[in-house]
Amino acid sequence: MVVKNKKVFMRLRRKKRVRKKVFGTPERPRLTVFRSAKHIYAQIIDDTIGHTIAAASTLSKDVRDKVKGMKKTEAAKVVGQVIAEKAREKGVTKVVFDRNGFKYHGRVAALADGAREGGLEF
Repeated sequence: MVVKNKKVFMRLRRKKRVRKKVFGTPERPRLTVFRSAKHIYAQIIDDTIGHTIAAASTLSKDVRDKVKGMKKTEAAKVVGQVIAEKAREKGVTKVVFDRNGFKYHGRVAALADGAREGGLEF
């Protein structure tokens, strides 16, 4: 296998390893996180039917204005609070956290903390 970017390749290997164990059910859907260089995205997914229950990112209309001028870690915390609010509106209080192969540090940890502050349990 030809590897163009070892960092991305290793993250995808970690992702596969984590996804073997983490599965979202209707009672406890999966909160998945993706971070790019500039933005962070979060989705709550019911894997039994492959349905996205709620989604939020730094590009969402309701979040974009709130995070303007913030540092990326602070913006991730806001995204976590917004995804928790949307989940509670849909009746979801418990989730399983899928860090998507990223280290639980920095922006990923800030999003998780924001979601916990918003009322999600994981």
